[in-house]
Amino acid sequence: MNGLRYIAILSLALWVGGIVALGALAAPTLFELLEARDPAGGRELAGLLFGGIFERFQYSVWGLGFVVLASLAARAALGPRPRRFAARMWTTLAMLAVSAGLALYVAPRIDAIRESVPGPVASLAEDDTRRTEFGRLHGLSNGLMLVTVLAGLGLMWVEMKDTH
Repeated sequence: MNGLRYIAILSLALWVGGIVALGALAAPTLFELLEARDPAGGRELAGLLFGGIFERFQYSVWGLGFVVLASLAARAALGPRPRRFAARMWTTLAMLAVSAGLALYVAPRIDAIRESVPGPVASLAEDDTRRTEFGRLHGLSNGLMLVTVLAGLGLMWVEMKDTH
């Protein structure tokens, strides 16, 4: 049981750590460096690069989420059932649903806005509906990633406290 719990904790750590590394380290660095190198188009290129990295990361997230679910299911089948089993399963499924929503709904809408604009989205007028929608979707994406990080940290804490 300890091995299965360790696998779940490791998977959650990679998942949460990956989100934090992308959001707190990779994204700001990409934007800062590319915008400094090319003030006219660096921000746009940074957005495209980060979008590609984020998309690939989502595939890893889905694999990690499956590992967490499989670990919980195996522990439940082998007994004793982990404490708050249903809550852990539903939390993991919710985290996966958020990831799928970001990758399959939010990111494509952001990309569509980028493609509809002849230059950087930031060059649009403040009251342009595309710029407003882009900002809303970007904020939604950040908020959902924060919720995922908090849920993942909660799951890690519960896993570390469980003795089953």
